[in-house]
Amino acid sequence: MTFNIFQASRWTSANHLFPTVIEVTDQSVVRRKRSWFSTDEISIAILKVASIHIKTGLFWSDLIIESSGGSDPLESHGHTKVDARRIKELIEGYQQKA
Repeated sequence: MTFNIFQASRWTSANHLFPTVIEVTDQSVVRRKRSWFSTDEISIAILKVASIHIKTGLFWSDLIIESSGGSDPLESHGHTKVDARRIKELIEGYQQKA
């Protein structure tokens, strides 16, 4: 199993101390958001990813990954444009192989 880990920039809001991390594997997409005393983790199986929305600003990109299972979308803010595109490419590539 290959792990691809992408960390949001510390220069963006809500990522100063504990940046959001997106992990993409051939099985799932996981978003981990830490805080002082807890960790919030959301995962979506690769085959359940319905759409990937990338909002690109001047410097940073925001990701919204929606599942076909009806759960809340996986959102992450403050990734580089290259990382956001790579996350989308990886998810779509893993879906095609499955």
